[in-house]
Amino acid sequence: VQLQASGGGLVQAGGSLRLSCVASRRTSSNNGMGWFRQAPGKEREFVAAVDWRGGGAIYADSVKGRFTISRDYGQSGVYLQMDSLKPEDTAVYYCATNRRAVPSRERSEYNYWGQGTQVTVSS
Repeated sequence: VQLQASGGGLVQAGGSLRLSCVASRRTSSNNGMGWFRQAPGKEREFVAAVDWRGGGAIYADSVKGRFTISRDYGQSGVYLQMDSLKPEDTAVYYCATNRRAVPSRERSEYNYWGQGTQVTVSS
């Protein structure tokens, strides 16, 4: 499975971006999907995840209320709507598929990763 992430870019603080991630072929109907991010010099961290049907969304505290994850189950896509962006949201964002059906915050539970898309938020 190959995951292609897109939608990143440069935006001013307070602005919005929508990230998309599509699998090269249909992922297992039993896989959850999620988004992580990595800022320069920092560990890759969890952002948001959903279960195999696109429900059960969970979020990192730092993005709760500002970001919304959704999933196009039929097309094996996962999306991240990012509103009220802050400079601290600047990072490379990665999508990934989970080994399990439920959403997870743990990197170790994700087995396929996209190449990442850069998000830069200016102050």
